[in-house]
Amino acid sequence: MALRARTETKLLDAADELFFRRGIAATPIDAVIERAGVSAATLYRGYPSKDALVAAALERRHRVWMETWDAALAAHHSPRARLLAVFDALDDFRAGAIGSRWCAFLGSAAEYADAPPEVASAIHRDTDTMRDRLAELATTVDATRSAELADQLVLVITGDLAMRLRSPAHTTATARGIAEALVDAGGATATPRA
Repeated sequence: MALRARTETKLLDAADELFFRRGIAATPIDAVIERAGVSAATLYRGYPSKDALVAAALERRHRVWMETWDAALAAHHSPRARLLAVFDALDDFRAGAIGSRWCAFLGSAAEYADAPPEVASAIHRDTDTMRDRLAELATTVDATRSAELADQLVLVITGDLAMRLRSPAHTTATARGIAEALVDAGGATATPRA
């Protein structure tokens, strides 16, 4: 039997808050059950294991991240600005309801030496989607180095997300500056700067 939407939301909210702020290993499943206000039977009806719940919370976070990034993209029109809109999305996501002190995907990858398949899949989907989308956007800026630029930007974004652990007041300003330099380094941008 599937969970009711309201119950699923309560479980995912509790999992997101506890797993991605306190840590997955540090959070017993009983704490999630208590925070969500559901029974163990209800939890296990929807999620057969703690790992399945972690994966579901990551998948929901990925959907919200993509919606946030889509909104940031819609606000820009030049190819260069659309490529760099990922930094607007990072700021907007962090300020949102499920924003956290750093990246839940990086945290999950760090916690699992050998992630179970459902968690590994969620982590890889986030990374692959980010790289693919950045490569597609970079194609309109400089098609000759779009894959390379996408890889560079993923590295800059990942570093930016990790810096949030070191400094709660950290903003994307430095990462955005590095990204702008990388984008402009090719010297043959397809459109004028925006």
